[in-house]
Amino acid sequence: MKMLPFLVMGMVVLNSCEGDLDGLGSQLLDGNAADGYDKAYSLLAYNITNKDTIQADASKLDSVRLGAFRESIFGKQKVSYITQVRLGTYNPDFGKNPVIDSVVLTLKPKYESATDSIKTTTNEDYIYPDGAVPAKKVVTTYPVSKYGRTKIDGKTKFTIRVQEVNDFLGGTSDKLSSGKVVALNPVLLGSKVFDGTINSVVVTKDSDTSELLNRATSFRMKLDSAFFQNKIIAKQGDQVLKDAASFIRYFKGISISVLEEDGYLFSMAPNDAGIIIYYKNDVTATDGTVTRTKVETALNLGSGNVHLSQIMYDRSGTPYAAAVSDTAPPNDISGDALLYTQGMGGASLGLKIPESTITSLKAMYKNEKIAIVSAKIRLYNDGSSWDNSYKKPNSLLVRERGAVKDSMRFIPDMTTLASAGYSLIKINNVTTKDAFYEISITKSLKDMVEGDSTIRGFRLDLGSYLVNTSTGGLLGQNYNTRAYSPYRIVFKGTDFNNTGQEIALDSRAAQLRLIFTKK
Repeated sequence: MKMLPFLVMGMVVLNSCEGDLDGLGSQLLDGNAADGYDKAYSLLAYNITNKDTIQADASKLDSVRLGAFRESIFGKQKVSYITQVRLGTYNPDFGKNPVIDSVVLTLKPKYESATDSIKTTTNEDYIYPDGAVPAKKVVTTYPVSKYGRTKIDGKTKFTIRVQEVNDFLGGTSDKLSSGKVVALNPVLLGSKVFDGTINSVVVTKDSDTSELLNRATSFRMKLDSAFFQNKIIAKQGDQVLKDAASFIRYFKGISISVLEEDGYLFSMAPNDAGIIIYYKNDVTATDGTVTRTKVETALNLGSGNVHLSQIMYDRSGTPYAAAVSDTAPPNDISGDALLYTQGMGGASLGLKIPESTITSLKAMYKNEKIAIVSAKIRLYNDGSSWDNSYKKPNSLLVRERGAVKDSMRFIPDMTTLASAGYSLIKINNVTTKDAFYEISITKSLKDMVEGDSTIRGFRLDLGSYLVNTSTGGLLGQNYNTRAYSPYRIVFKGTDFNNTGQEIALDSRAAQLRLIFTKK
């Protein structure tokens, strides 16, 4: 019976409001409130140029993209991967008369694993070449996860190319930008057509079903054996192979890119890439018999090396280029009609709650005793310009934007109310042109209206926050996927006729949505 008045009050608020009351807002509900209101206020929204660059060295790259993608709104984006190479063992002994048989680069792109995506091919009459052993070969093929067009001229093929790097890439503590130009040797170390799939291979012996080969799911391509014979094997005993510092200045690295200018982007974990050198040398037995023996040695492309995601853009003639200037400051005075938001160095967006809105809410708080129950920023996809089948972003990065610079702390809602079932972003109708995003800022707005916070603005980027795998907690504002998030979207921006004013609930301009109670 004691709880009955509060239950009735909650029902009144919910039934009086058109908007959604989130778990956070319900905890802030004033128990003496009688009526609930759902209102929208126009925000000042504007594009923030990042000059098509972003820090894209190993410290930012849990994943990297490869490929090229062009569309009419944002233009062309082409991404290459550049990395140092290190020896598995320094001052190596390759034995007597070492000669390379083959050199293989292995990449492990992210792939689709749903059952209906997998294709399995079995060869019951396979002859394993090493010893001509009768065997069974099972190849399982998976489509690589793609962003962009899944077909290029009716096909799904890229030409992947590998080249030697001619510039010293520096140390792992150096910061590298995505727009860094690196000199490459024009002579290819390898080239192979990539059809958009990768596979695993298992070979079992017919006689006893024992495994002769078990190759993990990957993309493999042969590199120039003669180059590695001369560059590495022939340098046995030379100073350039005796320590890491000498080696990375001698063999400075490799670049992995695609030849084509359009298609899609795919991702891979940089530390999963590797190069294996397969060679034979002479082994002399105690009786003097000389046998050519198979040996292999690995070149390390993983952690400890400098990695660089090189991202190049061509915005010529696009709406993006017309709206986002790399030289002009952000239009945070009057705002922009459309917001061209893109990951990987593309534009961010800024949002400002006009002072007139805060002044009005402060007066309502003081004079009418309103209690803010829920506050959300709502952004609508611009369906007239971004109406396509490309996957929309499923997360956003949010930080405060003050008078001096962007804050690197999480907004108060993410920290103070993390245990209250708080969710930063809610996405609605994401597969349609009518998609809209809501950013929960209830605590932030209450601090502005009911407290003394001077923050009025926010900066939004495309990407997801990275999580501590041990604790499940977020690593920090600066630890995120922004450097390799391929997504882009066009949002509705400022309502120039009503900036800072209350607007209709069906407006699609960038807006502040409030649910508040009044005594």
